[in-house]
Amino acid sequence: MIYEEVESSTRRTISQTTRVLGTLKLDGPLVLGLALLALYGQVVLYSASGQDWESVMRGTARIALGTVAMLVLAQVKPGFLRRISPFLYAFGIVLLLVVDAIGYIGKGAQRWLDLGFVRFQPSEIMKLAVPMMCAWYLRERALPPDGKTLLVLACIILVPTGLTIIQPDLGTGLLILMAGGLVVLLAGLSVRIILGLAGLAVLAAWGGWFLLHDYQRQRVLTFLDPQTDPLGSGYHIIQSTIAIGSGGLFGKGYLNGSQGQLEFLPERSTDFVFAVIGEELGLLGAGILLLLYLLIVARAIYLSTQMMDTFARLLSGSLAIIFFVYVFINAGMVSGILPVVGVPLPLVSYGGTSLVTLMAGFGILMSLYSHRKFAGS
Repeated sequence: MIYEEVESSTRRTISQTTRVLGTLKLDGPLVLGLALLALYGQVVLYSASGQDWESVMRGTARIALGTVAMLVLAQVKPGFLRRISPFLYAFGIVLLLVVDAIGYIGKGAQRWLDLGFVRFQPSEIMKLAVPMMCAWYLRERALPPDGKTLLVLACIILVPTGLTIIQPDLGTGLLILMAGGLVVLLAGLSVRIILGLAGLAVLAAWGGWFLLHDYQRQRVLTFLDPQTDPLGSGYHIIQSTIAIGSGGLFGKGYLNGSQGQLEFLPERSTDFVFAVIGEELGLLGAGILLLLYLLIVARAIYLSTQMMDTFARLLSGSLAIIFFVYVFINAGMVSGILPVVGVPLPLVSYGGTSLVTLMAGFGILMSLYSHRKFAGS
């Protein structure tokens, strides 16, 4: 009898929750995955920040702000998102030009606009604006895109990418490049064009090497051999790999990591927070985190496959895959298989603008899915 009452109550709760999420145009499995990931991130942040409750509270406030952005954008109709795409893109370009001219300088880079009451990175806007603009441009054109269309798309993507890299912010610039590139790739390209673009990318990388700042070139050289400068540019990656490797299968225990708690590990609450997880929670803790990411990405990709409109399909696919790219780059650079480029771990690393941008992207994804039968409106 008691079991039947509990089962009945559980069913009612699930039914009510489903109705509320449906009314708010939110996808239940995706929201659950994001909530679990955010909770996991706050638990890790408490340790990574040196048990600083202020950092946790600020992180919670930023998650709340991101949640509001996701909720608001989930209500917006795809037609409106499509119509504002060119204006959002143009607005973002203007902000990038302003940043390059009079932006706030911090940690040797000119990436922020300081409005007095808030400081933010306009380049984060372009992580959404570029794929939106690319999807908008491709919506009324034949797919796969022809040479002229690809040339226009290259300009759409490379202008904000270049303005971001010269700040300098190589990590965000590459993410903008990939976000737009994913839209083009999803639009359908022949093998010949893909191989041609790959060849151009190699040439661009070779030429771009001479345009990089000294510290950026040093990051690449350090990636190839961190021991060449163990107390300088190689220090971050050496300490990170020591932390991850020392964690073993089950870790040293929550709050008991030596590299993180004794501050041997730089940027332990931001770019290198994954190393804290590996040290304190071990392979098991890191595996649970990666499983959460996998479930979120899988659900996002599934939602994108249900879209009926070209704009919605291309944009949602790009947003789903770029989230995976975030995770892959951060985990790769922290474990030493990729160069350090300053990409945060989504919803776990301490940060503001990036977190809000990611949550806004999921809001757009859920809007496109919930209105998929009325995408043109």
